[in-house]
Amino acid sequence: MIEDTGTASGKHCMVRCPRPSVVDLVMTPSRDIARLLEIMAALRTRGSGCPWDLEQTFETIAPYTIEEAYEVADAIARGDLDDLRDELGDLLLQVVFHARMAQELGAFDFADVVESLTEKLVRRHPHVFGEARGLSPKAVEGLWERIKRAERAKKGNGPSAKEAASTLAGIAVALPALTRALKLQAKAGEVGFDWNDPLAVLAKIREETDEIETELAAGNRATAGAEVGDLLFAVVNLARHLDVDPEATLRATNQKFERRFATIERALAERGKTPQAATLEEMDELWNEAKAAERALRSSASR
Repeated sequence: MIEDTGTASGKHCMVRCPRPSVVDLVMTPSRDIARLLEIMAALRTRGSGCPWDLEQTFETIAPYTIEEAYEVADAIARGDLDDLRDELGDLLLQVVFHARMAQELGAFDFADVVESLTEKLVRRHPHVFGEARGLSPKAVEGLWERIKRAERAKKGNGPSAKEAASTLAGIAVALPALTRALKLQAKAGEVGFDWNDPLAVLAKIREETDEIETELAAGNRATAGAEVGDLLFAVVNLARHLDVDPEATLRATNQKFERRFATIERALAERGKTPQAATLEEMDELWNEAKAAERALRSSASR
């Protein structure tokens, strides 16, 4: 539109001054959560939104939600706080995306999510917002679990009363298998179904490996493969008794493997070779050299 604007000299001039559209307002970066919700709504608006965003469902977005949570964990593991900021934003987008789809169905909206969360935080922290004061971290953890069990038992639209009363109720099936195994074992341990010490668990691991060896010797590869699940479950149990997170430990081992294998590739490249052209014995020797170099480096750093 054409608008009459004053100038410093007191004269007026005619300038073209377009009125900001809704899209212009939405596109403006902001620290306000309301702006994020506006952007998400615009992306999901029929006829003017993003075709990809419009065709998504809870089921198709769920894998991205899980992936973003892992990328948050990765940024933390790398100590990259700039990346952590961005990854937390990506994870928040997942929450906003799910909330928007639910709003379109008339189920709930983002404000309902926030309200539910704030109610839950207050309810589960009576030692902060109530009368239960002076609790130790261990006592707080036990209180949290008792409150969660009571919540599950009261839910009319959740598990049945029998399921809610189960010791193992409430552990999400979609969790990574190692993490879910850890939680199942911890829950069972709360009612006394547990090993007494790590050495007993180690004996169980040996028992499982013996069973796998027996099946392999008999030519039963499929049965041996199934027994690997029991072995992994026992290894998770050992990690738990050593106060180690098996998921985090395996991630660290994956990184160590990548680092050492990269050392092998560099050493072979200096010899004009690729891993495909090298023998297993040659790569094994380079692997042991990489291990020895890492140990020497740790030893010198600890002095």
